[in-house]
Amino acid sequence: MAKVYWPYFDPEYENLSTRINPPSVSIDNTSCKECTLVKVDSMNKPGILLEVVQVLTDLDLTITKAYISSDGGWFMDVFHVTDQQGNKVTDSKTIDYIEKVLGPKGHASASQNTWPGKRVGVHSLGDHTSIEIIARDRPGLLSEVSAILADLNINVVAAEAWTHNRRIACVLYVNDNATSRAVDDPERLSAMEEQLNNVLRGCEQEDEKFARTSLSIGSTHVDRRLHQMFFADKDYEAVTKLDDFASRGLEPKITVEHCEEKGYSVINVSCEDRPKLMFDIVCTLTDMQYIVFHATISSSGSHASQEYFIRHKDGCTLDTGEKERVVKCLEAAIHRRVSEGWSLELCAKDRVGLLSEVTRILREHGLSVSRAGVTTVGEQAVNVFYVKDASGNPVDVKTIEALRGEIGHSMMIDFKNKVPSRKGKEEGQAGTGGGWAKTTFFFGNLLEKLLP
Repeated sequence: MAKVYWPYFDPEYENLSTRINPPSVSIDNTSCKECTLVKVDSMNKPGILLEVVQVLTDLDLTITKAYISSDGGWFMDVFHVTDQQGNKVTDSKTIDYIEKVLGPKGHASASQNTWPGKRVGVHSLGDHTSIEIIARDRPGLLSEVSAILADLNINVVAAEAWTHNRRIACVLYVNDNATSRAVDDPERLSAMEEQLNNVLRGCEQEDEKFARTSLSIGSTHVDRRLHQMFFADKDYEAVTKLDDFASRGLEPKITVEHCEEKGYSVINVSCEDRPKLMFDIVCTLTDMQYIVFHATISSSGSHASQEYFIRHKDGCTLDTGEKERVVKCLEAAIHRRVSEGWSLELCAKDRVGLLSEVTRILREHGLSVSRAGVTTVGEQAVNVFYVKDASGNPVDVKTIEALRGEIGHSMMIDFKNKVPSRKGKEEGQAGTGGGWAKTTFFFGNLLEKLLP
């Protein structure tokens, strides 16, 4: 039998252009009095804008302005950023991290390998197992899920949950409490999945979408994964208006027009500004298979204005049906992360069943969790819950004080009420939780602690 010879392709060929023209990152603290300029120049590639924005938002940096240009083979962006206090970025570890991850020695995707708390997927990721849940939301559901895991002696190391349009999407990182290793026994995993699905099916109605639990495969940024889960669940088909937004006239205004001269579809977004707004919009456009060629981002006070010049990845602009779908999807993406009312922040020594205990107490006081974030650093667990009463109304002060009395003796606790100020911004009215109460929890703060 005659031998067939195939041409040889060097596996590093695809990276040749990057090696010839390595990315350049510049952190400029002198050109602007009010913010830090992050300039990124590199070879263009699919998804690069999302990767860069993801790195900045994971550090909880606020993007006040941005100028994006990626037409052709080169990607040139300028981001005006500040920290959560509105100051320039001067921390050397943060600056070094940005330069390392976005610069020639590391691509943006490498950042996901540095911080497991921002990844989901992978059946056994390091010492953790990832669980994804999508279901119809109801009061006490998070409590029931965490109780099942506690009964199985499984510890929740990190988790994030969002609710939108009566649906809940949740990603949990768990490990075996006895070994602090990933749960990899097939029988145990099967039993866990079966029990979780039984709880989720119990809250479904015949005319509702199906609930599901999955041990996912692959690796995706956790916030992006939550957007993907809701998008696949088609939560955008029943977009609802937030009462507080509607009362202040701050509902997002989104338009899609056609630019004949350049052959782009132009998306304009006008809405109330908030952290990670640009990430949520760029993430949604990327997962809908649209490419951003140019963009201008600006914010003034509490208002944000964002303009994107896009095409579908096949080079086509949007037709009428696609325009309507994009508007609905962007409205949903903007609403998912918005949380009104009281936030409850807890800090305690990590142990199996901690999440189950806290969510049980919230349920017993008639509270519903609209959004949650759980993480662990060393032996300390930090939990953040946005809560309303079972009817979706704001929580009264008596309930807050009762919670403080029941939980406060065993862990550090802080309550904040997100209320609109005269300027339209959200302000936190903090409780009397001591020195720690003055610090709002952000995942990025923990990332900085983990940086070498």
